[in-house]
Amino acid sequence: MKPYVFNVAETAQACIKWIKSWMHHNGNDSTKVIVGISGGKDSTVVAALCTVALGKERVLGVMMPNKEQPDIADSQHIITYLGIPSIEVNIHDAYQGITQAISQALPQHPLNSAYLTNTPARLRMTTLYGVCALVGNARVVNTCNRSEDVQGYSTHYGDSAGDFAPLAKLTTEEVVAIGDYLGLPYELTHKAPSDGMCGKTDEDNLGWTYHEINQIIRENEHGEHYDAIVKRYLNMQFKLQAVQLPAFKPELPDFFAEKYGI
Repeated sequence: MKPYVFNVAETAQACIKWIKSWMHHNGNDSTKVIVGISGGKDSTVVAALCTVALGKERVLGVMMPNKEQPDIADSQHIITYLGIPSIEVNIHDAYQGITQAISQALPQHPLNSAYLTNTPARLRMTTLYGVCALVGNARVVNTCNRSEDVQGYSTHYGDSAGDFAPLAKLTTEEVVAIGDYLGLPYELTHKAPSDGMCGKTDEDNLGWTYHEINQIIRENEHGEHYDAIVKRYLNMQFKLQAVQLPAFKPELPDFFAEKYGI
């Protein structure tokens, strides 16, 4: 593998340039981007990159609480900070409706964590594409990062979907660094990642840190959980194989891509 050196300014500017180019070739000078704003670092940084690349008038932020979202003020914060137009679509009625219908059809199968976690994420992606269809001349932005993706820590055809992916080949720590480089609010870019539903952070659920994942991605470092992290990647590889989005690709080493091709 190549030596790992992360130049945040160079990478951020290359990503902005890539967004401009991708939108130019897959739209026109008025095509908008639709960004689901969760209040976490990924959607914060994606919204900021798109704002710099395209101008705030071409970025529409969509907040999608499921009834109540305890940290929705964080979503509102970055929208106000960037000065982008926004809407709020509460998915609770849709979630309740489909949950009731499925439960009635399958009364012998009680709701489980997979359903409770993934269904809202898929409804949110449906919402983004619904907004995209009504706005017209728009593209939906994927906000996943490489660290999450190599662990399958995204919802298949939920937040893993989208039309293009600015962060898909960048690690969590690189995303944070870009957020700091862009001068974004510290409390948003350094916020502990979580799904916002189970009350635990991503790292609590995984059983290891994103830093350890990132050390494998960039330097193939054999830490305490190396075998478990690689095993999880192999078990979840089908998600990456199924959803191959146009993505910004920095010139950085990537153990998983180099060894397994994806």
